[in-house]
Amino acid sequence: MKPVLASSSVLSQLGRRAAMPTITRLMKMALEQPGLLSLAAGFTDNATLPVEALTEAVRALAARAGEPEFLQYGTNQGRPSLRRQLAARLTATEPKLDAAAMEKQMLITNGSQQALYLAMQTLCDPGDIVLVDRPSYFVFLEMLAGLGVRAVSLPTDADGRLDAAALDDRLTELSRRGEAERIKAVYFISYFSNPSARSLTEAEKNVLAEVLLRHGLVVPAVEDAAYRELYFDQPEDARSILSLKAWREFPKLYLSTLTKPFASGLKTGWGVCTDAPWLAAMLHVKGHHDFGTANFNQAICEWVLENGVFDAHVKNLRSVYAAKMRVLHAALENAGLHAGGWRWAQPGGGLYLWLEAPARLDTGMESAFCRACLAAGVIYVPGELCFADEVPRNFIRLSFGVLGAGELQEAGRRFAAVAGSGA
Repeated sequence: MKPVLASSSVLSQLGRRAAMPTITRLMKMALEQPGLLSLAAGFTDNATLPVEALTEAVRALAARAGEPEFLQYGTNQGRPSLRRQLAARLTATEPKLDAAAMEKQMLITNGSQQALYLAMQTLCDPGDIVLVDRPSYFVFLEMLAGLGVRAVSLPTDADGRLDAAALDDRLTELSRRGEAERIKAVYFISYFSNPSARSLTEAEKNVLAEVLLRHGLVVPAVEDAAYRELYFDQPEDARSILSLKAWREFPKLYLSTLTKPFASGLKTGWGVCTDAPWLAAMLHVKGHHDFGTANFNQAICEWVLENGVFDAHVKNLRSVYAAKMRVLHAALENAGLHAGGWRWAQPGGGLYLWLEAPARLDTGMESAFCRACLAAGVIYVPGELCFADEVPRNFIRLSFGVLGAGELQEAGRRFAAVAGSGA
């Protein structure tokens, strides 16, 4: 009997929509070209990964009396003691929240990316619409496309702030076309955003809720706070939607992670979902995926939180990333990019510089500029990937997370040489 060959005809609609994620393609390019300096990958700093702290944590876990339960399967919702600690941290930041309620409403996931997928998988069918920030996290946009879900941007003004009047018009137009009923969620990154590195003010969050309410769209809201703890000097004073009265009527999912601010290989994300049926649906689907987030990783996270190791590490990371941001910024500025019509701002946190090139310059994945950068030994994330609609071609995301100071200077020099050449 001849083997059946896999082809698109035997795949589901989801399988046929599946494509290689751009982040995988970028990583592959970096690995296959020796000497290529990556300003693309939003990875954490290799030199500061907490090897000693993790060694101590593992030894401490191994020395515990009794069964090594942390090497067994854990619960689907996550370790209760870890959820308790994370709830306490959240309520220390936003004191009006109820820690006991946060613990019950929390789920621990294999990275916050899994939580995003669970959220969309349980809310959306193909053809549905999700409102997204502009620009937005390109991996999330590609995930929506893979699910057959349409992303529609929340309009912004010339300063990149939410444009309430334009949003009113957009929602009115969607309603006129009979598409408003397909809007199933709104998603935004609220602190030191990927890719723009800007944060939403409380006023912007409140206005967004008010406009949605005015249009009768009490849809689930997903606030992605992955970078909230990675501020440089001062934390953002804006509260999350969990605390804001304007969002009281909405089902809410607040997401964060222990991956970005500590050790990315631990892949431990977490979320608080205020809507019981939605949370139950995510946990049911999650159970089919993995029937339990990695228990060992969670136990390590518990230990580093309980013993103050996490906070000490994050404090150090803030100064490291602030210094590295300034190195990359200076390399671009000293090369004359500002004078050449390029625009960017120094962020107050996160891992990214968000560059706007002169309008005439195409910086897309298939552009001559991108090919010239690769030839010069430097890679970036084309900004075109970060827009759901009305896509501009002259934006770039640069990450200063991975490279050391010397490599950042060289990467900035290579990038600026191409930018200055008008390629």
